[in-house]
Amino acid sequence: MSSLGKGIAASSIGALLQARGFSIRMKKLDPYINVDPGTMSPFKHGEVFVMEDGCEADLDFGHYERFTGIACSADDSVTTGKIYETVINKERRGDYLGSDIQVIPHITTEIKNFITAGSENVDFTICEIGGTVGDIEGLPYIEALRQLSIELGKAKTICVHLTFVPFVKTAGELKTKPTQYSVKLLQSMGVQPDILLCRSEFELTDDAKNKLSMFCNIKRDNVITALDADSVYLIPEQHHIAGLDRQICSHFSIQCDREAEIDSIISKTWGALKHSIASPKSSVKIAAVGKYTKLKDAYISLTQALIHGGIANDTKVEIDWIDSEWPQEQLSAVLAGVSGILIPGGFSSRGTDGKLFAIQYAREKNIPFLGICLGLQLAVIESCRNILGIKTATSREFDDDGTFVIDFMEKWISESSTTETRTQDGNKGGTMRLGNQRCHISADSLAYKIYGKTDITERHRHRFEVNIEEYGETLERAGLVFSGMSSDGKLPEILERKDHIFFVATQAHPEFKSTPFSPHPLFTAFIKAALSLGR
Repeated sequence: MSSLGKGIAASSIGALLQARGFSIRMKKLDPYINVDPGTMSPFKHGEVFVMEDGCEADLDFGHYERFTGIACSADDSVTTGKIYETVINKERRGDYLGSDIQVIPHITTEIKNFITAGSENVDFTICEIGGTVGDIEGLPYIEALRQLSIELGKAKTICVHLTFVPFVKTAGELKTKPTQYSVKLLQSMGVQPDILLCRSEFELTDDAKNKLSMFCNIKRDNVITALDADSVYLIPEQHHIAGLDRQICSHFSIQCDREAEIDSIISKTWGALKHSIASPKSSVKIAAVGKYTKLKDAYISLTQALIHGGIANDTKVEIDWIDSEWPQEQLSAVLAGVSGILIPGGFSSRGTDGKLFAIQYAREKNIPFLGICLGLQLAVIESCRNILGIKTATSREFDDDGTFVIDFMEKWISESSTTETRTQDGNKGGTMRLGNQRCHISADSLAYKIYGKTDITERHRHRFEVNIEEYGETLERAGLVFSGMSSDGKLPEILERKDHIFFVATQAHPEFKSTPFSPHPLFTAFIKAALSLGR
């Protein structure tokens, strides 16, 4: 079921196999018919993760990259929409030589091709199948898995099934029936799980393991508890202690006489994070003001990047999620108790008044401020309205009329040096400024002190830009300094104020590049500045 932790489980397996010296590749199959999650509401789907090549993908790719350090690409993400689009395009070209197109073999063959593509270059391809066993949209993926396990054989495939073992408090016992039923459904589709990874509040008892082993036709040592954890970064070591990676190696007849060394490697990496998370020297409270705050997954990379910034400063970061549609009195009361204010990315005008108020509060009260994507654009609008008195300052995304300091810059240069055009009534999906973009940083800026270099790349996901062509001089009068510009010098990338303790905003999404072992410098500097406030 959703939120059970399939992405974390897949990422943990990848990290543990890396610790054993193997090369890996992470892939995901999503059953929804959307071509990608780019047009889906964060309330329904959570965060849209953006890869270096601009692919908009499921948030689990953020886990993959944070846990393994591997940069994924569009070749690692597929949806039912993409699969059918590929098959239909082939049919239109006549590639199937007059055949009637069916789920089996045409759709399942395309799924298998996706799974195996590029696998010859790595030791393991770890492929997560999203959704829930029994869902109608997931059936072609289960069938493709069945076919692949026969074609490649058990010597080259393994099926790890993540399942839920609930604890019934009134009975005081763990219940294995949901897992038994899930496995029977898989078996009825021709798929036999090799390992059961059982998500539970409590360690599985011997009786529960024996039941699952017997009724699910699985070796007892392959019934593994996946306990709840206070932090996702505790899970790889937890799975290792439970024997997950050892049983995977056993399945493939991989002999390992270095178990003590492997234990030490995992302890020095993932175990070290445990201490940083459990025993920080200090704590700091950060307010994140957004409109998707009711769903934690909507800002998951941002949450993790703040945690990483805390790890770099040996600090626990307490995030106060604030709904930007709260009244100003309520916003003001909460903001008075924080040491830093962050405005995340987003779309449309809903909730912008609350965000503008929070930016003004941070600027006037000299509270460390970090703006992400829309946060930069709103920082520009706030300065124009409240410093220069241009009350009509706005974005074309929000209004049909006004002083458009944020606008369509209809032609823009992408990382591949190609020119693209965006218009108000054009397609929404996949038409934004996406993926890695180069940025040149002024050497005399705070941004340079943070990054330590003048040329960087960051991932982007937005459609509108700061209109410096028309309002460059106006924005300078408001005290705004664009310390980072696109490689062609036309588009502002980083904004800061010289008259403030820490006021930085970026058009990019730096949270997508932060990992627990390599915290992003922007978040590290933001947390350090918040600590200096001494609250």
